Amino acid sequence: MKLAKADGQFTETTIDDEVVVMSLASGDFFSLTGTSRAIWLALDQHHDRIGLVTWAAAEFGADAEAIAGDVDAFLAQLAAAGLLSAA
Repeated sequence: MKLAKADGQFTETTIDDEVVVMSLASGDFFSLTGTSRAIWLALDQHHDRIGLVTWAAAEFGADAEAIAGDVDAFLAQLAAAGLLSAA
């Protein structure tokens, strides 16, 4: 299953090392920095969950099993906010 940003459901802007995402449905703002910023930007490459976890582990020098829970938690937050689509 491919993961991607939910087209048409948000607006985003980059300010220095931060990505600010606004949900168009709720008006909520999300400030993404560090690891969350990197994962958000990696979603543009349409990774599946395993690919995204593998990429994040390599990017941050972590064990894939150790980082998987954190990636899953962030993906769950994006999905709950309506910012993530899965196809």
